[in-house]
Amino acid sequence: MPLVLAGALALAGCALDVGTAPAPGSPPGVQLNDLLSRVRVVAARPHPGGYERDCSDGRACVFGPAWTDDHDGPAGHDGCDTRNNVLAAQLTAVAFRAGTRDCVVVSGNLDDPYTGQRVDFSKSEARAVQIDHVYPLAAAWDMGAAHWHPERRVLFANDIENNLLATDAETNQAKGDSTPAEWLPPAAANHCFYAAKYLTVAVYYDLPVTAADETALREVARGCP
Repeated sequence: MPLVLAGALALAGCALDVGTAPAPGSPPGVQLNDLLSRVRVVAARPHPGGYERDCSDGRACVFGPAWTDDHDGPAGHDGCDTRNNVLAAQLTAVAFRAGTRDCVVVSGNLDDPYTGQRVDFSKSEARAVQIDHVYPLAAAWDMGAAHWHPERRVLFANDIENNLLATDAETNQAKGDSTPAEWLPPAAANHCFYAAKYLTVAVYYDLPVTAADETALREVARGCP
């Protein structure tokens, strides 16, 4: 492993463990290599400025209101916000609040895609489970979304099929707006899954990865089945 990559992963607390087998059902290395052959690569992440997620008065709200139902993507305009759509789709043993037409999730079980741990979700402690943008919003803005039409940015921020994963709050906050050269899931067995998700989003939205990201993702692909 190149020293630069090893150092970056170690700083992020996600050094690759070559002795860890990928989780069952992980995407094969050939799939990751195909995605890598199609993704655009740039030397480094630019920083054009102007990113502002806040939607309060006078703020830019560049990706639209958080978890808005007002979009034309999957589950849009269904009367249920995006966060609850993700919870309903990704949790098991889901229970809904009565009278919400199976919208508001009050409990369920999450097999965390980043830690590999079982997380019990309860509406009374809802902050324990957060929704992660696999390709972070701030990174997307820097890598090209700043030039998109606002409607496309709203679709991206609420894409439940490609870009959103429920995970525990601590892991989501540790990831922040990091890209693969800076962060990989704490569970090494889940690296193949994450790499495929990240690359799928990048290719689907024609967003690039940095040269350092490409190196990190190729390293992951070498350990996939």
